[in-house]
Amino acid sequence: MKTSFYAYLSRLRWIKRWGLKRNAHEENVMEHSWEVSVIAHTLALIKNRYFNGAVDANAIATAALYHDITEVITGDLPTPIKYHSKQITLAYKQIEQQAEKELLGLLPEKLQADFAVLIQHKKMPAGHEEIIKAADKISAYLKCQAELKAGNREFEMAAEQLAIALDKSKQDEVIFFMTYFAPSCGLTLDGLMQTN
Repeated sequence: MKTSFYAYLSRLRWIKRWGLKRNAHEENVMEHSWEVSVIAHTLALIKNRYFNGAVDANAIATAALYHDITEVITGDLPTPIKYHSKQITLAYKQIEQQAEKELLGLLPEKLQADFAVLIQHKKMPAGHEEIIKAADKISAYLKCQAELKAGNREFEMAAEQLAIALDKSKQDEVIFFMTYFAPSCGLTLDGLMQTN
């Protein structure tokens, strides 16, 4: 059975994020998914090692790689639009769930159950989606900070909103990450070399 599943996945590199904003550095869904994956993996390990968690960090990292896969069908709908009203949010969730089913249907039948826990958010193990959403938020925060550092004021409000949301996080692993990992992300290469 031939399948176009990976042909779809490969097109994630052409889907631009932050489409309603002027970007100093454009970001695509493929690179964003990698960043969310490594942040989610780190958050899961922090949770396990520092806060008595018992989550599967590798499964979380893998699911994070696929967290925006539906955007290959839907495109990237900017957050202000996605949450503009309850009706739009509900409609988008329905579209997203339909896209999940369609992508899953592209896979050979014997692989579908394996991919369902990666692609269909409602089938993820408890706690996985919470960590992936936190990683997604951190990734967006870091993107905003990079844009501000490049002199792009277009990201000021988003940066402020994300900072407030992350400061209010009740996830210990998020506070840990923001305290110990995030600050150095704004350094230049020379600055990073001097901190070691």
